Amino acid sequence: MCAPGPEIRGTRVELLTAPDCPNAEAARSLVAECLAESGLDAAVVERVGSYRSPTILVDGVDVMGTPGPVAADACRLDVPTRERVLAALAAVKA
Repeated sequence: MCAPGPEIRGTRVELLTAPDCPNAEAARSLVAECLAESGLDAAVVERVGSYRSPTILVDGVDVMGTPGPVAADACRLDVPTRERVLAALAAVKA
């Protein structure tokens, strides 16, 4: 059984990256910019591991519409976009 993580209230935003992902910094900046623009006050949890990288989840849902995090040490071909991140954040606010 895993130990419980910190309790997260409100909107949960996660950035999943593979080790040494060349797109991690751009995705980190994208999330910060979109959160600022949306006006949402949400903490971003970053995880590094075996993920299609980078993946941005808003309340557990991949902003690019891919079902669930896929375990793989690989770069995504469908890198998260500003439009998709903003749309996911707007849906949470609605």
